[in-house]
Amino acid sequence: MVATTGAALEEKKRAENFPVALRILPRDLRRDLGAVYDVVRVIDDLGDESAGDATAALLRFRKDLARAWEGAPQEPVLRRLVPTIRARRLDREPFDRLVLANLQDQRITRYATQAELEAYCALSANPVGRIVLRIFGAESADSSAAARASDLVCTALQLLEHCQDVAEDRRKGRIYLPQEDLKAFSVPEEDLDAVSASRGLRGVVAAQTGKAQDQLRQGAVLVSQVHGWARPAISGYVAGGLATADALRRARWDVLSATPRPRKRDVLRHLAVLMVWGGRR
Repeated sequence: MVATTGAALEEKKRAENFPVALRILPRDLRRDLGAVYDVVRVIDDLGDESAGDATAALLRFRKDLARAWEGAPQEPVLRRLVPTIRARRLDREPFDRLVLANLQDQRITRYATQAELEAYCALSANPVGRIVLRIFGAESADSSAAARASDLVCTALQLLEHCQDVAEDRRKGRIYLPQEDLKAFSVPEEDLDAVSASRGLRGVVAAQTGKAQDQLRQGAVLVSQVHGWARPAISGYVAGGLATADALRRARWDVLSATPRPRKRDVLRHLAVLMVWGGRR
């Protein structure tokens, strides 16, 4: 059984860097985005917080996930997803990729290169963007361009989260900073156990943040490619990423003393710019 409660899911929504579902969105869109978020969050929690065998728990959940398309799932979080699947004609494949990412986490705890890390993001983050595009019906308009831009945004958001969570991931035995970067900045893994970030580690975090910002700026063109309610929603995701980069910079890249969190006013500032300029600046 999935142990994540509704209250815990709501708390995790509030802790995200970006608004999961803007309050201005119509109720049906907020409901469907929330239903997807809850499933994504439960998959991650099974991979990160299972009391027993995480691999077995993920495989059980994947089997029940299939029932959301083929029959009647047992888990309440999946039963809540069924109306969204039907209303938005969601594909199962992106959800399966999210499970695969968490199964990979049980086997792989280091990534040698940026390319390997971003290949992991293609499993762990990019599918969420594809699902969101389907919910807003944005795939029908130049879908290949929209999908490419969405992947850039989602990978960037994942890279920024990795930077924020260096200490937490280290406690779980995982490192999502490329080994090539740690080597280039002369950062031994033991530096990740310190109470504050070394100069070298700050350099790695700054470099990763820069790569994420570049991808966010490229992917922000998605804002001008979508219409209707998709525009403010996707602007909110990009704005949350840009505000997270601001937070990392404000912390001078020290991600060990405390977790840098974006300020709401920074999210709103970036959101306003994106809504006016459509991500073209």
